Order: sequence, then structure tokens, then C-alpha cells
Amino acid sequence: MASLQTRNRRIAISLVTLVVGMLGLAYASVPLYELFCRVTGYGGTPKIKIAGAPVKKSNGTIEVRFDANTNKALQWHFKPVQVKQTVKLGEPSLAFYRVKNTSANLLTGTAIFNVTPFKAASYFSKIDCFCFVEQTLKPGQEIDMPVEFFVDPEIFSDPKTQEISAITLSYTFYPVERDEDNVDRTLSRKSGSNDEIDS
Repeated sequence: MASLQTRNRRIAISLVTLVVGMLGLAYASVPLYELFCRVTGYGGTPKIKIAGAPVKKSNGTIEVRFDANTNKALQWHFKPVQVKQTVKLGEPSLAFYRVKNTSANLLTGTAIFNVTPFKAASYFSKIDCFCFVEQTLKPGQEIDMPVEFFVDPEIFSDPKTQEISAITLSYTFYPVERDEDNVDRTLSRKSGSNDEIDS
């Protein structure tokens, strides 16, 4: 009888440990996947430039095109300042995107990005950019946002990518909903409910 209780207790502990472990993995999966994409270039995500890592330079060049998109829920006008650049392989290059708040409200947005063709992403490294950083613009405000990057010369040594003549860097801005905005809306709804009760 005692051995049966001991076995049941072990099974229960194992199941609880399994559930807790699965919950932990589920919680961590999104940031881990994002980190994996950034480090490997998987899914068209440019690699992160490792600080202090040497950059090979080359006389070769490649065309980089710039694309900008805005989610319909965000009243911003977003575009690249330059449509394309011809850059030297391994040499840091600087490009700019311009964004303007076309609404009458203070708005916050954040941008995600990718590189096409996807297989070129592992050779496209961003040194600095505005992605994943919240940008807040006043009504009518317009700003230029830089992105610094380089293309690894090894792109032309890889049989899978050596035929690529152009890379497109694409950004999409999405609205960021502030906690205070939620609070304001909640208070407004409560106030409206009270008015209805009073009436």
C-alpha cells in the first residue's frame, strides 16, 4: 500500500513538473524564436552585428532596395528616403526612412522588418536601426530614422545565394497601445455606464 502511494506521488510530481516546464517553454518561445531569427537570419530576419567582430571587405557590390509599409490602424505616412542603394560588400552603409504622423493625436508605433529573398538574410547584418523601438510622434510631426547595415561578401561565395543581385529591406509599422490609453478608455466606459444609471 505504501509503495503504491509512493509511486502515485512520484507520478503526480512528474506531471506537475512537466506542466510547469511546458508553461515555461510556451512563455519563452516567442523571445527565443525572435532571438534565433536575429542570430541566424531565419525567415528573412537580418542578423545582428556582433560587437567587435571583424567585417571582411570586398570590391564587390550589391543593390539594396528599401520598402516601407504601415498597418491601417496607424495614421502615419511612412516611406524610404532613398528607393535603393548600390553598396560595397562588407562596408557599413547608412539609409534613412521618413515617417509622419498624419493624425490629430499623439501616436506611438513600432516597426518589424525582414529581408527578401529570405536566403539572403543570413548575409545581411544590421548595425543599428529603429526597429523594435517604440516611436512616439506628435500630431503632424515628421522625423527621419536611420538604419546602418552591411552585406557580408560571403553572399557571393555561397552557391545558394551567389546569383542574388539585389536585396530588399522591408519595414512595417504597427500601432502600440499604451496602458494609459486602456485606462482612459476604461474610465470613459465606466463614466458612461454611471451616466446611464443616473439617468
